[in-house]
Amino acid sequence: MLKIMVGLHTPDQGDVLYDGRSFTSSTEKEKQEVRKEIGMLFQGGALFDSLTLEQNVAFPLDMFTDMSKSEKEDRVNFCLKKVNLEGRNKLYPAELSGGMKKRAALARAISNEPKYLFCDEPNSGLDPRTSLVIDALIKQVTEDLGMTTVVITHDMNSVMEIGENIMFLYKGNMWWQGSKKEILTTDNQEILDFVYASEFLKQLKPRKQ
Repeated sequence: MLKIMVGLHTPDQGDVLYDGRSFTSSTEKEKQEVRKEIGMLFQGGALFDSLTLEQNVAFPLDMFTDMSKSEKEDRVNFCLKKVNLEGRNKLYPAELSGGMKKRAALARAISNEPKYLFCDEPNSGLDPRTSLVIDALIKQVTEDLGMTTVVITHDMNSVMEIGENIMFLYKGNMWWQGSKKEILTTDNQEILDFVYASEFLKQLKPRKQ
């Protein structure tokens, strides 16, 4: 679904709308204009191994803007500072830890000042402490830059930490929608089975009166 939303796949039916604009049926030129408004944080980071950190972050700027070299440098430094990687410009991805790679990928995703940020399993492969750092960064940059952020995740900690409008997909359908407060009081059996999947959490599952 996420790949359809950002234009990597074409749906068999239906449409994707950005501010009322049909993305699915747009011309390639029109799609390019929409893509300028999109930032993408891939599950594996998807950094270019042969490029330095600053070159990776500048990649969307090279593709979508006509900024001068100094303007790009300023924007790259701004984004690296946002994700607490200030001064790491010349490092290569191989020199970064898993958490640093995710932060670097987030810096690249926001470099073009997107209106929409899409995050695919941002905590995949990270330890619990680093996952909390990534969650906090996504929440912070969303607020600071005034973006609409869509996070695809199976991590209930992330859902409860940063989720505002939560949608639960089940067998290809939107099965439930609500807030993180409502998710704890719902009687929807499928979402309860998902939320309280572990043996520990089953002990916390609300009992029917």
